[in-house]
Amino acid sequence: MITNNRKASNLKLFALNSNKELAQEIADFIGVELGVAEITRFEDGEIRINIEESVRGDDVYLIQSTNDPSNDYLMEVLIMTDALRRASARTINVVMPYYGYARQDRKPGPREAITAKVVANMLTIAGVSRMVTLDLHAPQIQGFFDIPVDHLSAIALLANYFISHDLKGEGTVVVAPDHAGVSRAREMAELLDSPLAIIDKRSADEETDEELNVVGEVKGCTCILFDDIMDTAKTVTKACSLLKEEGAKEVYVCVTHPVLSGDAVERINRSGIEKAIVTNTINIGDKKECPFIELISVAPLLGDAVMRIQSDESIKPLFEKQHIEKLTE
Repeated sequence: MITNNRKASNLKLFALNSNKELAQEIADFIGVELGVAEITRFEDGEIRINIEESVRGDDVYLIQSTNDPSNDYLMEVLIMTDALRRASARTINVVMPYYGYARQDRKPGPREAITAKVVANMLTIAGVSRMVTLDLHAPQIQGFFDIPVDHLSAIALLANYFISHDLKGEGTVVVAPDHAGVSRAREMAELLDSPLAIIDKRSADEETDEELNVVGEVKGCTCILFDDIMDTAKTVTKACSLLKEEGAKEVYVCVTHPVLSGDAVERINRSGIEKAIVTNTINIGDKKECPFIELISVAPLLGDAVMRIQSDESIKPLFEKQHIEKLTE
């Protein structure tokens, strides 16, 4: 609850097109109405946005992920930010649950762009005052901005699901799908008081298929394959088969961002997993009807973050397991 009446009255929340359902959940959690803005297109596809209420002197929170179509959704954020700035909004706070282009956080080869930095520059130059985001693919992206960035994590929220289903302790193993994901998988393992395993990927050259090996004991255990993004689900399919070959009793998949490109849902259906536990940082539409997919809402986490920012309170409790449990009761 926002205790300062002036600050409460100055808060306005707007949703663009990427995830209106999540935005409405956040608005309901905070106890405010979503602001009204009309988003239309010209005949040639150019985006036009008209804010249909005054925002002068207000602290505006803009909810938008930049998943597919990422370029359209990013342009919506940039255009809306410019409109808010020209309409004299006091602050423009972009709540971007899923930060697109985050996988391009470095130069993987010569003559390539660091696109995550390009996006950060665009948002800053457009006039964004603050960024709020969840489980960046590369945490160092926070440093690409010269404005405040609140980088939250859904790990405790997701851990609550497994704890509530008694999937914890020595009989459950958290599995990192590669070496890059060890840090986040270790954090989940600590919350569940469970051991950690790693899938080691190796290939002799670019033309050779990757050789996968499990580092750690999974025989007779329930495995939780934990990652930040599930895109094509090819990794999930291969990892599930490998874990079953190594004697795993059952395999769950857990990710923050369900990108689910192409035939991902079909692969999930054929993979042999028990469930894919994902959050709603991305609106997956009809894909949520897949019997193997279960959604966990991040609205309480983001809603509490908005209220704390608006009240000038610390967001440190959002990283504490006990506080997350209270939020989701």
